[in-house]
Amino acid sequence: MLNIALPKGRLGDQVYDILASIGYDCPGYYEQNRKLVFESPEKGVRYLLVKPSDVAIYVEHHAADVGIVGKDILLETGADVYELLDLKIGKCRMAVAAPEDYVEDTDRTLRVATKYVNITKDHYGRKNRDIEIIKLNGSIELAPILGLTDVIVDIVETGNTIRENHLKITEEFRDISARFIANKTSFKFENEIISHMLKKLGEQIK
Repeated sequence: MLNIALPKGRLGDQVYDILASIGYDCPGYYEQNRKLVFESPEKGVRYLLVKPSDVAIYVEHHAADVGIVGKDILLETGADVYELLDLKIGKCRMAVAAPEDYVEDTDRTLRVATKYVNITKDHYGRKNRDIEIIKLNGSIELAPILGLTDVIVDIVETGNTIRENHLKITEEFRDISARFIANKTSFKFENEIISHMLKKLGEQIK
């Protein structure tokens, strides 16, 4: 069976609905339980529900053959996988935000709070901007409010959380969406089924 890593939550459910609609449905997926593995021998697929940030790891290390993951995670981890298709869902932007009254002092090191350390280093490296990164895993908006940092780098969907915390977006520098990825070995040896799935998914993109 083809092992498919799906991110837990809304995006995973959205992708499952698409896969089910093109013939890869799995009985029991929507049952209210804590199962993390769902199999459909008739359809030749096995779904693995994993933490969104772990999807690329499962695929890269061949615990899954294919998976759906946000472009932000691919950029941050540099996972050695094939990125086959932009699914055009789960859309958001990578952005810089700061307090509403913030004015940048370019003569001093910029302090940045983020969980996207590598993306942040790359972004500011392209600008030759000296930065100090403080890695946070949640409630990042608090950092500039409390004076811990000058700005934050995070993904933004609607911008409501930014505005509600009296921050402003000062820059948007990367579009993010869900991507269909494959393990490199799986793509070689399971090419027929993966290519068929890829073709069917491509036909669903609006």
